[in-house]
Amino acid sequence: MKDSLGGAQSLLILGGTSDIALATARAMVAGKTRRVVLAARPSERLDAAAEQLRGLGAEVETVAFDAGDVDTHEKALTAVFEAGDVDVVLLAFGVLGNQASDEQDPVAAAKVAQTNYVGAVSSGLVCATALRKQGHGSLVVLSSVAGERARKANFIYGSTKAGLDAFTQGLEYHDGFLYESTGLEGRSSLRIRESPICRAKINMLTALIGRPIPVEAEIGAAPKRSADRPMSLWTTVYLL
Repeated sequence: MKDSLGGAQSLLILGGTSDIALATARAMVAGKTRRVVLAARPSERLDAAAEQLRGLGAEVETVAFDAGDVDTHEKALTAVFEAGDVDVVLLAFGVLGNQASDEQDPVAAAKVAQTNYVGAVSSGLVCATALRKQGHGSLVVLSSVAGERARKANFIYGSTKAGLDAFTQGLEYHDGFLYESTGLEGRSSLRIRESPICRAKINMLTALIGRPIPVEAEIGAAPKRSADRPMSLWTTVYLL
């Protein structure tokens, strides 16, 4: 449950070894977040991420989660919500694939779609249902500018992100209310509208969502780039 000032006290990351997601988790733990659940395939990297967050004072759980194995999503993720309320779900998993070779290998191309799109639809619906049941919470989906327009260099990956964006847009409308949001810099807010009346406006955490964050400065393993060109966090943000 969020605190009296609206601060998120619990965070579930789908794709618990994502560099951007872990940077976000560290920033949230430095604030008011105390419970963090990292859902990912078991690995030494996952264990290391959990230990790092525990060192920052968070109570951290790890959950075995394979984005491509949709038959396991409901059981694994429902158990997380049953163990305690989740204030923020951050959907951060995805694979780039290899465009050149995947074009020649339909099975490999389908695996990219299975992870990036099918896995997101399955886990996203499970979490959306759980958030609505508990009556509060945010679902944050990390998308990509690659989904805005197909390019020859990465149209398989880009198509999965375009599908993901369309899917999350569909989650905006529920019980007669339109939940509208944007992850664009300078416009990181969410408006609950009952057309044409705006019933409420909520400013998102601009330090985390909708503006560039210097991930590389915090994560040594991330690709290097100059200090004056921080990585942009491209997001689609939905509150349920």
